[in-house]
Order: sequence, then C-alpha cells, then structure tokens
Amino acid sequence: MTYDAEATRRRIFDAATAEFAAHGLAGARIERIALKARANKQAIYLYFGGKEKLFGEVVRCKVDEVCHGAALRPDDFAEAVGRLFDWYGQNPELVRLLLWEALESGGEVEGLPERREDYRARVRDFHAAGVVRAPAGEEGTRVVQDRIFTVIGLVVWNFAVPQLRRLVLDEDDDEAALARRRASVVETARALAEAGIFT
Repeated sequence: MTYDAEATRRRIFDAATAEFAAHGLAGARIERIALKARANKQAIYLYFGGKEKLFGEVVRCKVDEVCHGAALRPDDFAEAVGRLFDWYGQNPELVRLLLWEALESGGEVEGLPERREDYRARVRDFHAAGVVRAPAGEEGTRVVQDRIFTVIGLVVWNFAVPQLRRLVLDEDDDEAALARRRASVVETARALAEAGIFT
C-alpha cells in the first residue's frame, strides 16, 4: 500500500476544521486532530507548519470556498444573496472559525496580506461586474467595499447568534426560523437592488 500524501493532507485539514470550529485556536489540540485524521503529529507540522499556521490555512480556505461557491451577480442579485445564505447554513463552521479568529487573534491575523489581497480582488470583480452601483476610482471602491460588507453582515449574523435568532423571532423551530430569515434577507436584497444600491 502506497502512502497518499494528498489524502493525508485532506484528512488533516478536515479534522482541523472541525477541531478549530469546536474549540478555537487556543482550545484545539494537535493530538485530537492527528487522531481524527489518522495521521501522526509530525505530518501536521510537515504539511502545515504548526497549529497557528494550520488555523490560518483553514480559515483562508473556508473563506475562499464561500467566495467561489456563492458568487454575487448583478443579473440575479437577490437570488445570489439567497444562495449565500444557503451556503452559510450548510457550512456553519466558517462563522464559528471567524468568531474564534476575532476573539483569539488580538488583531494578528495569519496570512493577512494574502487574505486582504483576495478581498481586494473580489471587490474589483464586483465593481467591474456592476454588482454595486458605484463611481470609478477609489471612491467607488470604498462604496463597493461598504456595500458588500453590509450584505455579508445581513447574511452571516443569522448564523453567528442562533440563540438571539430564536429569542427575537420567538421561534423554537430552527428550520422555521431560518426559513423566515432567508425569505427576509432575500426580500431585503431585492429591495436594495430595486432601489439601485446594488446592480
């Protein structure tokens, strides 16, 4: 039987995603990741360079996944926001990872320059595609950044505070609450598009 390095790397990544989402960076244990991944600790250090770098790689990859998995387009903006909502519902670990990162990083984000450039490229794409109505140049870039961040907040807040969602909506059934929120978020996105803020 030959050693499959890529399969081992993938198992480590998947195990680390679950471990970091559940325990954060400080609470995560390399031993648990190795056990769940059926790998040795040395493989984790070899492939990822340690716990902090592994955490940064997990967060970066999950953010990249949502950016490519739920693209906002001007021709169906409200529906695209609905797909983004669905993506977060199917991938709840990203919200937890981002919350852990915010709580534990002290402002020091692993891979910050690369991650910032990823977002700059995404903003340029949204601006060029006309997802946000904005003037050319730096002023327009700022408008696009602010509007996209608003949409992210409109979607992600629903998954960041499920207890508040249940309380405010007075809804014990999480599926019913999420269905209500999805409909409301899509309707808000449609109203924003019709007002000319988006598209």
